[in-house]
Amino acid sequence: MAKSGKQTANPEKVLLAQDPHAVREPRANNLEMAIGHEVRTYRKKLGITVADLAQATGMSVGMLSKIENGNISPSLTTLQALSKALGVPLTAFFRGFEEPKSASFVKAGEGVNIERRGTRAGHHYSLLGHIENNTSGVIVEPYLITLNASSDIFPTFQHEGMEFLYMLEGEVVYRHGDSLYHMEAGDSLFFDADAPHGPEELVKLPARYLSIISYPQQR
Repeated sequence: MAKSGKQTANPEKVLLAQDPHAVREPRANNLEMAIGHEVRTYRKKLGITVADLAQATGMSVGMLSKIENGNISPSLTTLQALSKALGVPLTAFFRGFEEPKSASFVKAGEGVNIERRGTRAGHHYSLLGHIENNTSGVIVEPYLITLNASSDIFPTFQHEGMEFLYMLEGEVVYRHGDSLYHMEAGDSLFFDADAPHGPEELVKLPARYLSIISYPQQR
């Protein structure tokens, strides 16, 4: 008999650290605007005013305002002073200039079929997208997993990071550590992937679910 874990998310009580609907200023299209945007961003992160930064760097408020608005091109000496006052490396001011933002688009049925450790006949893993060397510091791997035949041995996975499952069709009993979850279409499971996990029992086939794994990017 499947049992549910003790930790259940309550959407009404969860406070998100990041606003999913937040927007950023338009990307800077020239070097001066890119530098100004980064200077303003780091200043605001420190919670200081333009006057505070002016005092720390020995620059005038007017000069700093022109830098933040992208109206002038600061010298290397000026950037070094800002770097020291804001506590960031000099290169931080150039990160927003022509920085590529990647995207991965996969048409229906065109995901990359892969062999995963413990894969058995009737267990199909399709990678739906992958972006390396992104700016977030996190690797995310979205899979579409299809279980369409019984297997005498169920694979148990254990790896770093977090994993999110969303059941699309069918029914499975899914193990995470010592807990079992009877998952049907519409059910989801979010867990620490360092604990042993995997399908324990295939109740209704075919079974399909999304598996989204995230883990720190190795630099």
